[in-house]
Amino acid sequence: MSIDWNAYPCGDLYDELVAAPGQGRNAFAGFLDDLTALGSDELVARQEAAEVAIKEMGITFTVYSEEGGAIDRAWPFDIIPRIIPKSDWDRVEAGLKQRVQALNLFIDDLYHDQRIIKDGVFPAAVLAKSANFRPQCVGVNPQLGIWAHICGSDLVRDADGTLYVLEDNLRVPSGVSYMLENRLVTKRVFPELFEHYAPLPVDDYPSQLFDTLAALSPRPADYPQVAVLTPGIYNSAYFEHAYLAQQMGCELVEGRDLFVDKDDCVFMRTVDGPKRVDVIYRRVDDLFLDPEVFRPDSTLGVPGLMRAWTAGTVALANAPGAGVADDKVVYAFVPQIIKFYLDADPILPNVPTYRCMDPESLAYTLAHMERLVVKPANESGGYGMLIGPASTPAERAQFAQLIRADPRNYISQPALKLSTVPTIVGRGLEPRHVDLRPFILSADRQQVTMGGLTRVALRKGSLVVNSSQGGGSKDTWIVPD
Repeated sequence: MSIDWNAYPCGDLYDELVAAPGQGRNAFAGFLDDLTALGSDELVARQEAAEVAIKEMGITFTVYSEEGGAIDRAWPFDIIPRIIPKSDWDRVEAGLKQRVQALNLFIDDLYHDQRIIKDGVFPAAVLAKSANFRPQCVGVNPQLGIWAHICGSDLVRDADGTLYVLEDNLRVPSGVSYMLENRLVTKRVFPELFEHYAPLPVDDYPSQLFDTLAALSPRPADYPQVAVLTPGIYNSAYFEHAYLAQQMGCELVEGRDLFVDKDDCVFMRTVDGPKRVDVIYRRVDDLFLDPEVFRPDSTLGVPGLMRAWTAGTVALANAPGAGVADDKVVYAFVPQIIKFYLDADPILPNVPTYRCMDPESLAYTLAHMERLVVKPANESGGYGMLIGPASTPAERAQFAQLIRADPRNYISQPALKLSTVPTIVGRGLEPRHVDLRPFILSADRQQVTMGGLTRVALRKGSLVVNSSQGGGSKDTWIVPD
């Protein structure tokens, strides 16, 4: 079967490959011709080959059922890549570096002088009700003054083509292993297209991540001891923890594998005896890191770990307390944060945001909920939010009660018409909504992945891209102009 791009339903959406029926966007007309030359039957065959490869490679993610059980599923992947010109990406890269630099200065300020509060730019009331501010971190000086060493910022494009930052993930952002695996699978199923378009590489991320972590080491060494701390095999991101440890050549450890000695140094138990650890890439949430300081019932962390970190004998990435900036209400202040610390305007804009703690924004949100997306401050994975255009009157009434009870905990935003990318559906191609999560590394220098994890809402009309709620992913190609 041939592909009829004239019948491709763009509508009023911004499709990243198709500008109008039968017309490729910008320099992508040739890519549409290449897909047409392959034909839909061949594309479906290659999609099936990709799914077989994913199973053979053991690429999985974990879904938790309502009954509390965990189910491992093959990673959902669509072979039609998302393509972004390098000239466009240069601006995105600069904007992400600017944003994360300002956020790291903001976090450091909150745990020290709090100048931004004293100068009236950021409300003390927001910090007072922050779920992720850790008083235990006040006065601590992490290596290089960096708190969020690995950040995943989610980007979305609206119907008019404007690219926005939707949120920043600064606690334990996940997904980068799937970005890397997506590239490997794409190389297998589209070798001729991959060679022709030469997308810029992403496979150097593990070495970049190791260099970032090594730069934090408190002990001068050519090859410091780095460990990846995982909650264990039942964590939904365990595949990624194991993958990154293996790719970096680091040890994958659980809390029981580590201990802190009388000199506040962290050691790893090995068959050859204790081995000192310099840097821990922790994939365990703050409250489970150290039962001496946070939750005393935690078996995932290491007793004394916070003592070692505050003493400067071990580096933790991301630093405890970095999540204070991983708050959707704080997100609404990022333009002011950039201006305050960098004396610059944001390169990448926020989605217009209403802070329900402000009386006018609260009134507007309650009066227009059917048009808005309402989000709680600290939920993730697409949970706990209201998508107004798809909601029922009963759901809106329920959310109105939640907002009135705790206005500080909610923001609202216009329901954007997210951009689309052609996606294999049945034996044809249809538009599906996408977002993008690039990863930004910060230590002695900043680095941004050449692209990122494109997540795609596989259900028709859905805006929810999270894999736990039916979403999938695509390879992201940054191509030279």
